[in-house]
Amino acid sequence: MAVSKKPASTSRKSASASASGASSTVQRQRKLQAEVDAKKPPEKRKVEKKAVQAGTVKQPTKMPAQHIKKPGHEAELELKPRFEAKAYKGSGKLEGLKAIVTGADSGIGRAVAVLFAREGADVAICYLDEHEDAKETARWVEKEGRKALLLPGNVADSKFCNRAAREVASKFGKIDVLVNNAGFQLHSDRLEDLSDEHLQETLQTNVAGYIQMARACLPHMERGASIVNCGSETGLFGSPKLIDYSATKGAIHAFTKALAANLLERGIRVNAVAPGPVWTPFNPADKPAKEVAEFGKDSAMGRPAQPEELSPAFVFLASPVTASYVNGIVLPVIGGPKG
Repeated sequence: MAVSKKPASTSRKSASASASGASSTVQRQRKLQAEVDAKKPPEKRKVEKKAVQAGTVKQPTKMPAQHIKKPGHEAELELKPRFEAKAYKGSGKLEGLKAIVTGADSGIGRAVAVLFAREGADVAICYLDEHEDAKETARWVEKEGRKALLLPGNVADSKFCNRAAREVASKFGKIDVLVNNAGFQLHSDRLEDLSDEHLQETLQTNVAGYIQMARACLPHMERGASIVNCGSETGLFGSPKLIDYSATKGAIHAFTKALAANLLERGIRVNAVAPGPVWTPFNPADKPAKEVAEFGKDSAMGRPAQPEELSPAFVFLASPVTASYVNGIVLPVIGGPKG
């Protein structure tokens, strides 16, 4: 079959036109570039970001330059984290329920335990060895008219998790809500500086601890129960000096979604809260004092949150009254969009 061929002159004209078009495009782009380059950019003035207040209570904006020893005792902090949520009125959202909150001696865990009690739940307070802080949390739970149970131990130890779940089920009769909140964080400037011991401490506490506590509690949970995990904005966006911690928080988010799907037929919901910077003993027990003084200033609101600004999100996700159709979500509470 004969194949028609374009005349050579036609091919040359087409190639020439194409080259001409490309040349004019280049010239046009360079002209635009020259116009932009000729404009003097405005001088950037360094303006200090003002902290935003959007709640009913004015929250602290200046953090103390303080460094404390791990695991971090709330009683040692110069600026005491706010956990009372005085403006929050309980309305029985957790009435008659029995909850376990890990890492409940201080920070977010303490704020959650207090608000759970205000909503009608008895609370088991799991903590490592911060006995005085834990007793203070228990005092506040009892002040709300609910029972408190102190459970010291390490969530990285599966035997402790099993023992704690059995004790709560024995003394409270059941387990309705598990809040996985205990965690370990320690900065490392370079990945090469991250030791095996450091890595395992982060992984075993933040990932294995969550899985082991959920596994231990599930035999004592019935339809309508819920699990709320504490994730982090670092699990969403990463953090250059918290590579291992960020990885574990990403794992917690995935664990939340996977377990939510797994338990759906049993009527047990699983969700997570992903906080931004929050003023707790966590960071003063990690960063140098100078950096602690700057903590949270790079957030959207120009300040760290106080624990009482996080705890209502945990109530919302835990309560069958407010979140019966909410399952498998990671709820960011970070003060605004990153940017």
